Amino acid sequence: MESYLETPRLVIRPFTMEDFDALWEIFGDPETMEHVAPYTEEEAREFLRTFCVERDPPGACAAVRKEDGRLIGYLLCKQIDEPGIYELGWIFHRSFWRRGYAYEAVSALMDHLFRVRGVHKVMAETEDAVRSLGFMKKLGLRQEGVFRKHCLVRDGRWLDLYWCGLLREDYLN
Repeated sequence: MESYLETPRLVIRPFTMEDFDALWEIFGDPETMEHVAPYTEEEAREFLRTFCVERDPPGACAAVRKEDGRLIGYLLCKQIDEPGIYELGWIFHRSFWRRGYAYEAVSALMDHLFRVRGVHKVMAETEDAVRSLGFMKKLGLRQEGVFRKHCLVRDGRWLDLYWCGLLREDYLN
């Protein structure tokens, strides 16, 4: 993301390498990363550098609390497939779950993408049929498909992958 966005409680901004310790608090927590491939500390540092900081444009941005400047969330925001189609994702520090921060951040990011950047579509995917799928629907994304038993998880089970999207024309109506 090339600029800063502000919400009532957050600043959404580009990552810097100085964000590593705060990002590792999120990525290093097994419960937080239950539905995401785990990273070692070294892999997380390399991911921050190559995907979030040096990539042009960056593939993600940081969600930072205004009140104390603390980085509490990672927001995936990268163009995929055709120009104008963006994949969104979110991983927030577990101590800030269920307080509306993710909804506030992703809603602002979607609004910016549709109204300012004029993107055609946003999409998100999840294997978490309970929390994440419900959250996507709360954001206004529509379930577009299910890839049956598509994700092999740590305990050896195969889970469905849910694909959701929202078109600019539907968002603006």
